[in-house]
Amino acid sequence: MLQTRIPAAYVRGGTSRGLFFRREHLPASEADWDAIFLAALGSPDPNKRQLDGLGGGISSLSKVVVVEPSGRDDADIDYTFAQVAVDQPLVEYGNNCGNLTSAVGPFAIDEGMVSAAGVVGGNTASVRLFNRNTSKHVVAEIPLEGGEAAVEGEFALPGVAGHGAAIRLDFIDPAGAVTGSLLPTGAVQETLDIDGLGHVQVSLVDAAAPVAFVCADAAGLNGTELPEAIESDRDVMARLESIRRAAAVRMGLATSTGEAARSLNRPFLALVALASDTVMLDGETLPAISVDIVARALSMGRPHRALPLTVGLCLAAAARVEGTLVQELARPPAQGDDDLRIAHPSGLLPAGARVRGSGEHWTVEGVVAYRTARRLMEGSVLVPKSTLAGGESP
Repeated sequence: MLQTRIPAAYVRGGTSRGLFFRREHLPASEADWDAIFLAALGSPDPNKRQLDGLGGGISSLSKVVVVEPSGRDDADIDYTFAQVAVDQPLVEYGNNCGNLTSAVGPFAIDEGMVSAAGVVGGNTASVRLFNRNTSKHVVAEIPLEGGEAAVEGEFALPGVAGHGAAIRLDFIDPAGAVTGSLLPTGAVQETLDIDGLGHVQVSLVDAAAPVAFVCADAAGLNGTELPEAIESDRDVMARLESIRRAAAVRMGLATSTGEAARSLNRPFLALVALASDTVMLDGETLPAISVDIVARALSMGRPHRALPLTVGLCLAAAARVEGTLVQELARPPAQGDDDLRIAHPSGLLPAGARVRGSGEHWTVEGVVAYRTARRLMEGSVLVPKSTLAGGESP
């Protein structure tokens, strides 16, 4: 056998899919993981199809999660997220993935890594997760059926066909997930000098993930464009990447724009616009009255077909910080309603942020969102033995 079998599961979490491994089934040295993940997903593929692996040719379908029982007193499960580039030999560990976070608790329950004893009422288990990428905690409340994570339910998730069991995710104290501060520069808005664009206003916020928010019209867009329209315009894509790289330097995530080019999601770039009628990928229209803000995001250098959940969580937090571009554009919340309704290419994302503060001093107690998840396949993923350090099985 010229390939090595590694136990794994192929799992959908939210609007993403990825390979899930138990850490005990991987090499002890994390330095040996990249080659395995690249081979398993079929990267790098200059044709951007990942035909020689399990990736789907776009960032939301080219992901890996490694799960293990936690040795911490404040967590049940530790997990590590890896974003695998499609056309480059690159694996990034700088951020968490909110969508696949929704599948970590169900995976742990079904693998017997935690018991269903943590039931918080009826048939719901509460699993405390610790994300090793950001050193942040997430509490997942997972419906159960027969002692396993439930799959079927009545919750409809935009971007995913059908219905499923709703998983509640509470991202605890998500501010400063990567930079150490909710406002990495201390300001709610910054001015970047971008070649070809001049001065561009941005809000640089780090909650669940670092995100550079820019008004869509600053890049010559209206904010409702579908991903294909944005990606097909090379001039627009170049402008957006220039903004992202300059933001990375201003946020302290890179020392130069050249260094920023080598880390495509640090920070994410999100375009924001006033609520308006928005045509989605399925051809349906979201009426402006049902929307609080419109957003488009780039992930791994390409327009996302929905909205990375961590970007949505950061956006929800930024909307509650007075003076940010997001807060200025978002429809004010109704009294007693914490949810922000974010329109994206696949539908509507409601996210609720608990934010306190004023001026330059703000805290984010937590951000809540709902997802669904389902294990699609289980067994072993095959990788060439030459992929493994020394050619030995883990």
